[in-house]
Amino acid sequence: MVGVADEMEVDRLEQELESGHGDVTEYLGLVRKLKLRRSANVLKHGVALLNNPSAKSKLGTDVWTIYEQVAVAALDSDDLRVAEECVKALLIKFPDSARVARLEGMWMEAKGQWKEASAIYDSVIQEIPFDSQLHKRKVAIFKAQGKLSEAAETLIKYLDTFMADHEAWRELANIYISQQMYKQAAFCFEELLLAQPGNALYHLGYAEVLYTIGGVENLRTAKKYYASTIELSGGKNLRALYGVCLCGLALSQTKLRTKEEKDNTNLQSLAAAVILKEYKDKAPNKADLVSSVLEKQKS
Repeated sequence: MVGVADEMEVDRLEQELESGHGDVTEYLGLVRKLKLRRSANVLKHGVALLNNPSAKSKLGTDVWTIYEQVAVAALDSDDLRVAEECVKALLIKFPDSARVARLEGMWMEAKGQWKEASAIYDSVIQEIPFDSQLHKRKVAIFKAQGKLSEAAETLIKYLDTFMADHEAWRELANIYISQQMYKQAAFCFEELLLAQPGNALYHLGYAEVLYTIGGVENLRTAKKYYASTIELSGGKNLRALYGVCLCGLALSQTKLRTKEEKDNTNLQSLAAAVILKEYKDKAPNKADLVSSVLEKQKS
């Protein structure tokens, strides 16, 4: 985890480089160590280093690490010319490297050459079947082409092997939501909640999916998960606060409410009060409108 002191040190080195007195290799090394993606500055100073024959000759074998770092920064910055130069240099030096092949595939993706990129990834996957990044790149290719069903299928196969990849479950849930496949999305969030029950965002995502599906039982469960989101986030998550109010409103309009639900509206009232206070403190010009909306929900 990157700390404040680490960020400050990177900022200091960047300022020194801008003033013409910094050490580029020290800066690039720290960015790599901290796994940061300060692409614009890495690209700017990395290219300057690689274009300086004297400085470049002093790098030894570290020069190839910098070629890779600059290539990624160039792809992030959509500078395909620099990316091409770096990737080709790496391919000449390491023609059989799976790591360089993956970088070549990313370069193909950036150019919109989906078929070529996918072929590269498939070839490397045959050699290294458990490289999770390669499988995710294939998902990215399908998403870039708008082929969401294929992206979902690829993720499902991926999760058969990498079941503990929380990011992949969340991505699959998002794809299902975009396709209005809410029951499948709910299953993804259930898996995430089993793995990380203290993650407020997973509670919120599950609640929103259940609210969208609708039905009395789903609304009751959604309200509980909105409430747990509020608790886990210290009472500051506006989406969860609104969710409690909306669930309460929807349940108030059904004939299947329990006596407890009819009598207990404290949570909705508290949520509404917190929402209104937030707007009065941070956006007072909208407070009257929000108050009006909340009052309509009570009626």
